[in-house]
Amino acid sequence: MNTTLDKKSLSERDICTKFITPALEKAGWNKNAQFLEEVYFTVGKIYVRGKLTGRGKGNKADYILYYKSNIPVAIIEAKDNNHTIGAGLQQALRYAAILDIPCVFSSNGDGFAFHDKTATDQNIETELGMDDFPTPEDLWIKYKKYKGIEGTKVEAIAAQDYYLDGSTRKPRYYQQIAINRTVEAIAKGQDRILLVMATGTGKTYTAFQIAYRLWKAKAKKRILFLADRTALIDQTRRGDFKHFRDKMTVIKKKVVEEDGQEKLVSNKKRGIDSSDKAYEIYLGLYQGLTNSDPGIVDAYKDFSADFFDLIIVDECHRGSAKEDSAWREILTYFKNAAHIGLTATPRETKEISNTEYFGEPIFTYSLRQGINDGFLAPYRVIRIGLNVDLDGWRPPKGKLDKEGKLVEDRIYNSRDFDKNIIIEERTDTVARKVTEFLKGYDRFAKTIVFCVDIDHAERMCTALRKHNPDLVAQNYKYVMQITGDNMEGKLELSNFTDPEMSYPVIATTSELMTTGVDAQTCKVIVLDTIINSMTKFKQIIGRGTRINEDFGKLFFTILDFRKATDNFADKEFDGDPIRIKEVKEDEDLSMVVVEEEEDNITVLDEASGEEIKFNKVDIRYPDGRKPGGTWASEPDHTRKKVVVNGVDVSVLMTRELHFDKDGKPITVNLKDYTRETIKEQYASLNDFLSKWNTEDKKYAIIKELEEHGLYVDALLDSVNKELDLFDIICHVAYDQPPLTRKERANNVKKRNYFTKYGEQARNVLEALLDKYADEGITNIESMEVLRINPFDTFGSTVEIVNGIFGGKNNYLSALKELEQELYKSA
Repeated sequence: MNTTLDKKSLSERDICTKFITPALEKAGWNKNAQFLEEVYFTVGKIYVRGKLTGRGKGNKADYILYYKSNIPVAIIEAKDNNHTIGAGLQQALRYAAILDIPCVFSSNGDGFAFHDKTATDQNIETELGMDDFPTPEDLWIKYKKYKGIEGTKVEAIAAQDYYLDGSTRKPRYYQQIAINRTVEAIAKGQDRILLVMATGTGKTYTAFQIAYRLWKAKAKKRILFLADRTALIDQTRRGDFKHFRDKMTVIKKKVVEEDGQEKLVSNKKRGIDSSDKAYEIYLGLYQGLTNSDPGIVDAYKDFSADFFDLIIVDECHRGSAKEDSAWREILTYFKNAAHIGLTATPRETKEISNTEYFGEPIFTYSLRQGINDGFLAPYRVIRIGLNVDLDGWRPPKGKLDKEGKLVEDRIYNSRDFDKNIIIEERTDTVARKVTEFLKGYDRFAKTIVFCVDIDHAERMCTALRKHNPDLVAQNYKYVMQITGDNMEGKLELSNFTDPEMSYPVIATTSELMTTGVDAQTCKVIVLDTIINSMTKFKQIIGRGTRINEDFGKLFFTILDFRKATDNFADKEFDGDPIRIKEVKEDEDLSMVVVEEEEDNITVLDEASGEEIKFNKVDIRYPDGRKPGGTWASEPDHTRKKVVVNGVDVSVLMTRELHFDKDGKPITVNLKDYTRETIKEQYASLNDFLSKWNTEDKKYAIIKELEEHGLYVDALLDSVNKELDLFDIICHVAYDQPPLTRKERANNVKKRNYFTKYGEQARNVLEALLDKYADEGITNIESMEVLRINPFDTFGSTVEIVNGIFGGKNNYLSALKELEQELYKSA
């Protein structure tokens, strides 16, 4: 009896289990500590369709090899034995580039193809036998060469273990890269380092692991973490840095009372030694270390200039970017320490520069990357244009303000409103439209309204309370003003950001919440202020990018009243919106997001080419309620503003704004833009027809066009929603006369081609034809359609496919023929 194993019959996983894993263990790799199999290093992009969400597939490596925990040195892509040894090398190289790994392997069980990024000769790619896989020490040597790690002292620091708290938490792949690059750079003597990581990607956790490894290796014995807000210090102390325990202290501004009055004094004057060496980790505010009183020595000078070995500067785009700032003085004083700058938004202007001080970023993880990897929430944009903003407002002759004074005769625009002049009806209209939206979406969705200044935030708070009297009556904290001057509001900031707390729900603010606020469940951001700074814009958008799946926070919505989202078109912005919708005159915002009411839909994942199923977002609140029904600083301007009322303010849009695939505004007519986009892909009608008729799933063509900037939904709205997209494309791009979906369906029925099928199969195909006439081609291409009415009356999906059509291949063949009949007239 022949018991020889036939490799060709084995699956890819069998090849891993029977050949690759034993080869690794034979080479000395510890299966429990040094390599992981089927490693998902991204979690899959979140897709949004109305109120439905679904995840695409994450990136998965077959093997990642680690010299020590979180220090990856190699990646292996496995294939079954019907592939060549090197068939997986290209995919492995792509993953290795993402993961910053130098040694890349591919195997089919016969041997290993090895791509060595450290090689400088013809040996960059070689083949190895199954018994010749390199040892951990072999690949560690190559890793050190790749990273430029030389000398035992540098190696000891670079190999220092991460902090592991016994939980399942470990650094994500991009955090791992940021940590390793920073530790290795400091080990080699680099003393100015900039890390750029999008808001919500875990900068503080990354900073903690850097600090811990350098501290544990005794490379940096005393470390200062600097931030510009008390909330950030408190979050850091109670959060990621809590593991330092009794080794950590917070430096506070010292105030004493003299003659009944509080007075700021230096620590030394009070006889206090701030440089108590019992502590090794110090957290401090910039403001707590610098004094505005010129007669008092700055608090940071209580420490010797050589006291700190490492200073980590959080949100370094703020004070430390400016050469003459008081914050920079601290860094200059402790110039012998290594300085690490953390920011989501580096500042580069003629006067201010992060890179000039810290150097080019050692690592960048952008908003776009975070969204594509599935670690950050995507967003959609709804733009509301008010008539006074779009057309400007000129006071009628003799118009008086509320104090009875004559209003200056000139044209006021959106840059004036709430800064120089207040139109009470405008504030009321914004509050009304925000309320409309929440009523249609979720009245308990955490919402931040960004206003021009504190005064505007106060008035907006009042207006929103007026439009939400039922919920304000239940709890006055439903709407809160959270600004720098409002102590009651500031005390509620932690409740607003706490997912377990229902109130406040709506927060109006100006500058206080633009940065450093970890609002995990913020689902709506309202922009009612002009934003000229890309740094500020990114920070504001960052308030919504965090994901909290437990509370149904998978995406967020931006309501833009002042065209602030024009910044999406700026070359400096790195994350495209998933949808931008203009609100037309008198459109009810409560209906804007109700686009699909199905329990689920299925679409193609652009990354993997596989179908993903969308489910309704499952939202919960701390007290168990479900949405629906009623449960559904910039310094203030010192000059007095003109306040007027009696002005007609309404929603008015002169044109719809769309963005192309590069995030740039489309300035031509939508039909002209569509024609240009299609002809870029298909030069002639024959080219398009050939692609359309040979593609198994038409959705793939539609998805490809969308990825090239075609706005399918907007195109259907602007031409005729009764038309097939096929006809719209042929009509708009190639001047062909269009047919409606019903006309195409009737043409098929007239041909009587169904007679070749049995009665049950004919009934199913006729139902598919009717479904096409009502909803379009993409809805009948998914097997999910067989689960819904009227198909469920024919039996289950399995019964229809196997019992009526004799198997999946036969069903798909019949569906393909039906599609050919639909487009035969073309």
